[in-house]
Amino acid sequence: MYRYLIQTGSSVGLFIFCCLLPSSLLFLAMQKPWKGRPLSNQQVVPSIINGVITALYFSMWGKGLKSCGPVRTILAEYAGAVLGVLSAALYGQGKHLWKKVGGLVAMMLSFYLLSRGWAMGTHSPFDILFCSKLNLKLRSKENLDAEAHPEEILGMKDMIVPIIAGILSALRRVIARRVSLKNQLKRRLHAITITSATCFLFPVAMWDFITGSTSDSTSQLPFSAWAFGSFILFGVILVFYVDSIAEERLHMVFSSPRHLMVAGGCMIILEIFYQMDFSLPGFLLCCIILGFGIYEATALERSKKGTQHFDSSEEMLDDMKSPLPT
Repeated sequence: MYRYLIQTGSSVGLFIFCCLLPSSLLFLAMQKPWKGRPLSNQQVVPSIINGVITALYFSMWGKGLKSCGPVRTILAEYAGAVLGVLSAALYGQGKHLWKKVGGLVAMMLSFYLLSRGWAMGTHSPFDILFCSKLNLKLRSKENLDAEAHPEEILGMKDMIVPIIAGILSALRRVIARRVSLKNQLKRRLHAITITSATCFLFPVAMWDFITGSTSDSTSQLPFSAWAFGSFILFGVILVFYVDSIAEERLHMVFSSPRHLMVAGGCMIILEIFYQMDFSLPGFLLCCIILGFGIYEATALERSKKGTQHFDSSEEMLDDMKSPLPT
C-alpha cells in the first residue's frame, strides 16, 4: 500500500473507500446483523458513531502512511496508550501519576527518534557510525530495491497525523468493547461499524474523484491488485478476527508491550523482505523506549495488594463504571 500510494500519487481517501466498500459487504454477508436477536438502539447508535471514528482513523492512518512511511505509522498507532495517562488523571489514580507522565515522555521521545530517522538505514546514527568506521558509503543504490522509496527526516509536527490516528484507533476499540461484551454480538456490531465508516467516507472519495486527485497511471502499476487485496484482507478483515482471538484467548490487547514485541518482530521480517530503508539497531532502540513508555503509561498501581492488573489503556478505560463519553 505504501509503495502504491508513493508511486501513483493516488488519493488516500479514495483508496481507503475502495477497500472498505468490499470489506463492509463481506462483513455484512458473514455476520448478517439483521438476523438473530434484535439489536437495541443503545448498541446500534454507538456503533454508527464508532463508524465515524473508524473513518477518521483510516483516513489519518493512510495520510500518515503516505507521508511518514510504514514503520513510523505502525509504531505511532501505539500512541493510544496515552489514554492510560488520561484515565489516571480523570479517575483519581494520582498516586503514581508521575510514572504515567514519565511513560508518556518516553513515548514522545521514541516518536521523536522515529521522526529523525533513527529506524532508517540512511539516517540512523548507528549505521552512519558503522559505515564511517569501515570507510563505506552510507547506502549503496545497489543494496536498495529498485522500487524502494528512501524516507526523509521529519519533524514532530509531521508525526501528529499518525499519532492522532493511533489515539482514534484506541478510542474505537474502547467504544466497541463497551457496547458489546459477547463475541457474537461484537462481530455483528463491527459489521455495522465498518458499513457506517464506508458511508461516511463516500463523499470524501467522490470529492477526490471529481477533483481529479487520483493519478492516471494507477492501472499501469503491476502490484495495484496486491495493494488493494492485501489491505482488504489483512488491514480490514483479518485484523479484526486476529485481534479478537489474541485478546480473548491470549489476553494480548493492543497498546501493550507484549503486542508491540510481536508486532516489532513481524515488522523486522517484512522490512528486510521488502528491502526497505531500515536500520535494525535504531528500530530496536525506538521499540525499547516505546515499550517502556507504554508499560509505565498503562499500568495501574502495582504496589497495591491483589493480582488484578490491566495490560493496556483500553482495558483501563473499559473497566471504568462511567458511561460512554457524549
